Amino acid sequence: MSRQHVSSGGAWEAQVGYARAVRVGPTVHLSGTTAPGADARAQTEAIFEIAEKALAALGARLEDVVRTRMYVIDIEKDWPAIAEVHQARLGKTPPAATMVQVAKFIAPEVKVEIEMEAIIPGQSSL
Repeated sequence: MSRQHVSSGGAWEAQVGYARAVRVGPTVHLSGTTAPGADARAQTEAIFEIAEKALAALGARLEDVVRTRMYVIDIEKDWPAIAEVHQARLGKTPPAATMVQVAKFIAPEVKVEIEMEAIIPGQSSL
């Protein structure tokens, strides 16, 4: 089975040694993604822009996303804004989803990090 990967050129990717997204067969795994922004809503919007580009580079679309994991620093304060963006971008084809609060991210300005998995329809897993 072939393996493809894509980088978004972010500094963390090179420093830590990971790809933004990896495709094996019809499945695309998007690494935990963060983005700059003044608040959780802006960061979430930017995360979805990064995700959409990475998925497209590997032949997938947001509509193909079957799983999301959302990690949040202040879930009580920020979950409504994050959820609103998530629903707006994925609500027509809702994935399985998890949102949890975490104690800390590697960068103090990060309020939300999102992982995604997509399965490209009509593609063989062989």
